[in-house]
Amino acid sequence: MAASDWATKDFYKTLGVKKDASQDEIKKAYRKLARDNHPDSNPGNAAAEERFKEISEAYAVLSSTDKRKEYDEQRSMFGQFRGGNTGFRPPGAGGPQDFDMSDLFGGLFGGGGRARGRQRPQPRKGDDLETEASITFQQAVDGATLPLRMTSDEACATCHGTGARPGTTPKVCPKCQGSGMQTGAAGGLFAMTEPCDECRGRGLIVEHPCDICRGSGRAPSARTLNVKVPPGVKDGQRIRLKGKGGKGDNGGPNGDLFLVVHVAPHQLFGRKGDHLTITVPVTFDEVALGAQIQVPTLDGPPVRIKIPAGTPTGRTFRATGRGGSTKAGGRGDLLVTVEVQVPSELSDVEKAAVETLRDARGAASPRDGLFEAVG
Repeated sequence: MAASDWATKDFYKTLGVKKDASQDEIKKAYRKLARDNHPDSNPGNAAAEERFKEISEAYAVLSSTDKRKEYDEQRSMFGQFRGGNTGFRPPGAGGPQDFDMSDLFGGLFGGGGRARGRQRPQPRKGDDLETEASITFQQAVDGATLPLRMTSDEACATCHGTGARPGTTPKVCPKCQGSGMQTGAAGGLFAMTEPCDECRGRGLIVEHPCDICRGSGRAPSARTLNVKVPPGVKDGQRIRLKGKGGKGDNGGPNGDLFLVVHVAPHQLFGRKGDHLTITVPVTFDEVALGAQIQVPTLDGPPVRIKIPAGTPTGRTFRATGRGGSTKAGGRGDLLVTVEVQVPSELSDVEKAAVETLRDARGAASPRDGLFEAVG
């Protein structure tokens, strides 16, 4: 999309957000609209397909800090000049220097000021794209290669981006002579340059539109990418894949693809940095007298943990190198936290043994120190 088209479209309205919306609000609105209007979810629905293209176009601009700033400046500038009172002196009114607004708008849109000749299209970087993928806990720990089916708005493969039916060619716009800009009077006081209303800023007129893209030169394109997710990726992490986004125009570089990863939780294991965590139940006699227990690992044989006598509940033991893969190519540790399990019911023999223990302990209480500290 030519930069000169930006001023004629309200991207904030397209995404349903306010002009001062944060990047998170813009991203949230885009994701919801993209899911609702994605071609894969609406096969054969031309209206949803066109809506998806508009949403993607708006997000490509508003999600980029630089593009959004340029867009806001252009929209603001057009609004001021159409409003009548600009604060500039009209041509011929005297003063140190007359001002031709075509210089200003030509500079904004690369039109070269008062130049009326057809300008050579400038290279433009392709749109940055964003998609999401859900992976298992195991894939997040060890890394994985995911096939992603991407649908993006790219140069039409049938007309090669010209917008014209094969066998025909666009013609230079007779109104703007291919510049994409037109100059007219604003209130009879000064000249104003704006996108040509005949060719909508393209500089070309398509007399015989392409049957596929209907003259826009752009069409949805589906492709499958094999994306490598590194070991240790976290839930919600955003991975940048340079050059895997939308294709550039006029020899410009491709945009980037951003993959947001959602990691499913595991019923036993958790993560703490590069390490895996697990909480295992133990009995009172195991922590009181000491014991050796076996603990499962994520992708290997069980590991044996030695519990010293007198171990308190909540203590964590470390099994070195028994965690998952790390980005550096090594393996993290397995952090094993023991938790004393209190039985909900006791047999007669167990109850008698606990009563014997209570009698042997006597009147001493682990809470005695609490009252001494208060007192």
